[in-house]
Amino acid sequence: MKNPLLEEFKTPFGIPPFEDIKEEHFLPAFKTAIEIHKKEIEKIINNPEEPTFKNTIEALEKSDEVLNRVYYTFYALLDSLYTEKMREIDKEISPVLTNHYDEIFMNERLFERLKAVYKKRKHLKLNSEQKRLLDKYYREFLKRGVNLDKKSKIRLMEINKELTLLSRKFGENVNGDEEKSKLIIERKEDLEGLPESLIQYAENLAKERGYKNKWVFPLKMNIVFQFLQYSKKRELREKMLKAFINIGNNNNEFDNKEIISKIIKLRMEKAKILGYKTFAHFVLYLEGRMLKKPEDVYSFLKEIWNKSIKKSKEELKEIQEAVYKEGKKFKIKPWDWLYYAEKVRKEKFNFEEEEIKPYLKLENCIDGMFYLANKLYGIEFVERNDLPKFHEDLKVYEVKDRNGSTLGFFYLDLFERKDKISHAWSTSFQKRSALDGKVKLPIVLNASNFLKSTSEEPTLLTLDDLETLFHEFGHALHNLLSKCKYPFLSGTNVALDFVELPSMFTQWFHLEEDLLEKFAKHYKTNKPIPFEIIERVKNYKKFNQGFEKAYAIADALLDIEIHTLKNYKDLNPPEFEKKVMKKIGLIPEMFLRYNLTRFRHIFFAWEYEVGYYSYFWSEVLACDAFEYFKENGLLNRKLGLSFRKNILEKGDSEDPMILYKRFRGRKPNVNAFLRLNGLI
Repeated sequence: MKNPLLEEFKTPFGIPPFEDIKEEHFLPAFKTAIEIHKKEIEKIINNPEEPTFKNTIEALEKSDEVLNRVYYTFYALLDSLYTEKMREIDKEISPVLTNHYDEIFMNERLFERLKAVYKKRKHLKLNSEQKRLLDKYYREFLKRGVNLDKKSKIRLMEINKELTLLSRKFGENVNGDEEKSKLIIERKEDLEGLPESLIQYAENLAKERGYKNKWVFPLKMNIVFQFLQYSKKRELREKMLKAFINIGNNNNEFDNKEIISKIIKLRMEKAKILGYKTFAHFVLYLEGRMLKKPEDVYSFLKEIWNKSIKKSKEELKEIQEAVYKEGKKFKIKPWDWLYYAEKVRKEKFNFEEEEIKPYLKLENCIDGMFYLANKLYGIEFVERNDLPKFHEDLKVYEVKDRNGSTLGFFYLDLFERKDKISHAWSTSFQKRSALDGKVKLPIVLNASNFLKSTSEEPTLLTLDDLETLFHEFGHALHNLLSKCKYPFLSGTNVALDFVELPSMFTQWFHLEEDLLEKFAKHYKTNKPIPFEIIERVKNYKKFNQGFEKAYAIADALLDIEIHTLKNYKDLNPPEFEKKVMKKIGLIPEMFLRYNLTRFRHIFFAWEYEVGYYSYFWSEVLACDAFEYFKENGLLNRKLGLSFRKNILEKGDSEDPMILYKRFRGRKPNVNAFLRLNGLI
């Protein structure tokens, strides 16, 4: 059977021919591509010539071209087309891929060639990108254990394979328990307070799943938080939150406690085999993070935690007072916080979210983010209806530079549907590269789970939806504007605590009047959003930021605490969680954004283990950069081109702190983060 994945795509610009690619193509394509990659590696190892940058390092970069084509196509599609068959393929191929790359990066003969180049690096005329590539490969070999003895290598490969299977099982359990534990409402009066759009969504979902005269609310974060924010039924808020925080902790077939315990034990063993005190020390050092040691991470998190928890305690007083004003005597519980915070917010700022939604028509919001990219970076997005799509809901855009040249292609997959993962993300079908003078353009996909309008009205976004749209767009720009020659360094292939800078920087623009006045227009009258609404929205958004930051920073502290354990003892994840929260001082009225048993970022294959802090470190960078724009003109093209040149185009071609200082003129500090979030 002819397999389209094993041939260079004949479509324009290397876009995958989605209509020709079937699920059954992926597994054989992976297996064939792995064999091709092995042969290319053998060619490098057996090359009789003296090792050089070109015949060893560049050859390594080119060796997995076919495998990359299969890999990027499959994993870019997986979360959007999360069918049972795709999940089975992922489950089968993940350990195979892990083992394959372990064999390559543990190959001593290959490493000897690389090391020969590395030792004479100071005498080679390498540019900064080539130096970075060489160093990154060298660290990758060390990270994989190339210097270990044979027995240790075998054990490390076993650990990596087992960790891959456990992480996949963890993710499957979270998805399974989310579905099993969904909230089903049978009485219309129990919907009191909920936005009409959410009610309509739950009604449609119930019909789709065969429930008569009922409303189904899945335990997806955006659904849960809307429910907690608006539902007037306290007992249902309690039921919803308890179901949400207990995902993976229900002692059923989807329970994750034992899996977490096994993962932590294996990660500890892995760190010790490689010669590190803890798993956190291993990850931070060998992955080239901006923060190099667990102590640096902990110190940083505690600094912003102290400000956030102090602010949240102030917010709690106002929220508790709102309960008493209603003539009720109960003390705030975690399922009450968002509901009463919303009441206080409305009262203080005279604003309800439904007031702004008519101005946030989806199509206009997309135009707004494209306008921002044009003003800052001089690029344009031209819709293309002639290019391949994998679903009818997709929008496809060609991205053009100021001189008319094509920079890449941008896919938008924005609506919630069955067989689609519930979060929002940005990924690539192809990274930008220019090996052997042959330029491959980036092909980027952004996906969300917005609620598609089922009426004659257009899709209207919430404030959170708008922020998500802009956030993921920042990731897309990082890939689309990359000028890297080598795919290993291209776009978002950067240090984890640097990767969120472009996304968080971009999301800060979404409520600025200079931008909102261009796209936020009433879907019926086309009148621009009034300035006074913008001001109220900004104040509205700043309220409850103590809670918003603290409950997420608590997760980052939980991540660093569990990965700095030195000795394994039987681990009870919920008990460990309670112990850490007591240590840091999380107040009992709050809840965690991610409890351990549903913490996909650090236990699923998102590679955020010892990395959840990165969101906050990146936000410090983003706020510092954004405030620089605020001081010098929000849509300042000169500054925008500097951000493009020094950050977005560079990928991982230089040390991220050098790149940031080149743009900003100094190191970042936390002051802008604290100011912009209303924490000081």
